Amino acid sequence: MTQDVSQDNAPVFSIEKIYVKDASLELPNAPQVFLERETPQIEVQLGNGNTAVENGIFEVTVSVTVTAKVGEKTMFLAETVQAGIFRLLNIPATDMPYVLAVTCTGILFPYAREVISDLVVRAGFPPVILNPVNFEGLYQQRLQEAQAQAVPAPAVAQ
Repeated sequence: MTQDVSQDNAPVFSIEKIYVKDASLELPNAPQVFLERETPQIEVQLGNGNTAVENGIFEVTVSVTVTAKVGEKTMFLAETVQAGIFRLLNIPATDMPYVLAVTCTGILFPYAREVISDLVVRAGFPPVILNPVNFEGLYQQRLQEAQAQAVPAPAVAQ
């Protein structure tokens, strides 16, 4: 007797596809920025999200924006949204936010790092090597912030 996989309650985690959903590069002050001798200040912004595509299929995204400035002058602005389609079945609902925000995002981030570095090098600048990110730490921090906001302020006796 063969067992139907859909009847099996074993957790399923699989990567269906990893792709660049969006990428852009701006050099608003070129060619003058290439004459700058000062070391630019680098600012990095990260974001992540997820969307249920269909039953058990999720699109997870990691967005990275890197801005390099000398004073008020922008040398470059590199952005990417790295995405992945993940099959997640039979995972407890309580674990799903963690899997999406930590596990899936952690898989996608190295790809986003590569896209940013490649964009910056192709623009004629030295590569930007993004530091590793502790997505579990960020997830725990967001949980603590959400819990702190959910706690009602103590009543003041008069």
